[in-house]
Amino acid sequence: MKLKFTASAMIAAALTLTACATSPTGRNQVLLFSESQLAQMGDQAFTGMKEELKISNKSVQNSYVECVANAITAQVPASVFNGQWEVVVFDDEQVNAFALPGGKIGVYTGLLNVAENQHQLAAVIGHEVGHVIAEHGNERMSQSTLINMGSQAVGQVLAANEVPQSGPIMAAIGLGVQVGVQLPFSRTHESEADVIGLQLMAKSGFDPRQSVNLWQNMDAASNGNRPMELLSTHPAPQTRIDNLQANMPKAYADYQAAAYRPNCR
Repeated sequence: MKLKFTASAMIAAALTLTACATSPTGRNQVLLFSESQLAQMGDQAFTGMKEELKISNKSVQNSYVECVANAITAQVPASVFNGQWEVVVFDDEQVNAFALPGGKIGVYTGLLNVAENQHQLAAVIGHEVGHVIAEHGNERMSQSTLINMGSQAVGQVLAANEVPQSGPIMAAIGLGVQVGVQLPFSRTHESEADVIGLQLMAKSGFDPRQSVNLWQNMDAASNGNRPMELLSTHPAPQTRIDNLQANMPKAYADYQAAAYRPNCR
């Protein structure tokens, strides 16, 4: 038990000492990689996906997704990305989308069966772009780097002191880190991206109230096949809905004040 505490303390100390940034919601972050490194990684990953996955050739579908994405990305600060975003629709039944550093957005055609209108699609794209704005990819890689360093250090201590059953102890520490640090961080990222995405879609002229309908649709589409929230990297749909509704008054005011209302079809 003492060893597990020591490992956790080492990791916590490392995270505290290297916290050098603040997220858009005011949360301390550990960011060890440069923007140029992340943009290069995003570009390489996106190029690989375009080579491996089938790209939709339906012009109407592509124009619709690009219309929504362009409205959202127009609200992204130039400090995050100051260029033309590349938007690609992948012909795949996954109900998913993503955004990468360096101005890349991918949308799977399966999502268009669940996001019933432009507002709901904007909620998803806004959420994914929110991850980029908050530098969640950088934070996750930085966190993993520090955790790996801490785990290796603990393993060396166990081996040097010839601690019996060091293998099971390391496995227990790994599980503890995953449940106690990595998964909560992922859920925090998802909730934070929901809030940023809500703001983006509202300022872009999309009705933020439709974000609630989207997650209700997502919940129905999952057919209840979700792990318990404690062991999931994503909050439960109702948790997300509660978070969105708590932030809805400000978002709806931004929506009413928006100078432009997209008409993407």
